[in-house]
Amino acid sequence: MLSLENISANIAGISVLRSITVQISRGSIVAVVGRNGAGKTTLLRLIMGFLPGHGGRVLLDGADMAQAPARNRARLGIGYAPEDRALFPTFSVEENLRFPCEVIGMPRRAVDERLDETLTIVPELALMLARSGATLSGGQGKMVALGRAVMAGERLVLLDEPFQGLAPVLAQQYGASLERLHKARPKLCVVITESNRSLLKDIPTQTLVLERGELQAGEAAAAAVH
Repeated sequence: MLSLENISANIAGISVLRSITVQISRGSIVAVVGRNGAGKTTLLRLIMGFLPGHGGRVLLDGADMAQAPARNRARLGIGYAPEDRALFPTFSVEENLRFPCEVIGMPRRAVDERLDETLTIVPELALMLARSGATLSGGQGKMVALGRAVMAGERLVLLDEPFQGLAPVLAQQYGASLERLHKARPKLCVVITESNRSLLKDIPTQTLVLERGELQAGEAAAAAVH
C-alpha cells in the first residue's frame, strides 16, 4: 500500500531522516513513535510532498508519488492532520471539512455523502459545524483536523501527534473515532505519530520507532517503547 524506499531528508543541512525503508499494508494502523525532534513530523511532511526527499522513493499502491505535487496529494485519497491543526480561522467548521474535497473538484453530492460519513465517524463535529474555526479550543481543533483528514483520506490518513494536549474526554472521543474509522473503511491505511506510546494504548497498532532519523521495527521497536 504505502512503501518508503531508502528515504532520506535534510533540513538546513542537518540529516533528519536516514535511509528509511518500510512497507505499510492496506488496512493497517501504524504508530510511529519517537522523541521530540526525532523526525516524525518530517516523515509525514515528506510523504505529503511538503518537503523534498534526498534520495529514495515514496510509493502509494506502487505509484511513485514524486509525480504528484503536494497540492494534488488529496486527489490520491490522502488525508493529513498536522500537529498544529492548520484550520482556516475565517471558515466555519463545515467549510473546513468540505474544503479538501471541493478543491479537488468532487461533485457536491459526493461531498455531502462524504460529510455525512465523516459525522458518523466523528459525531462530536455535528454540533460544531456552524462555528468559526477561530472559536475552537485546541482539542476541538484537533477533532476538526481529524474530520478534515477523514474527508480526504480514502486510501491513506496521516495524523501528526493527535493526542498531545488533548483532555482525557477528548482523547477518549478521538480514540473512539479512530475505531469507527477502521470499521467504516477497513482497507484504509492510518499512520499516527506520537512522542508517548502510552497515549495509543487503547488503539491496536503496529509500532515503529523513529530514533535519530532511523526507523526500527519488531523486537528493537518493542524494547525502545517499553
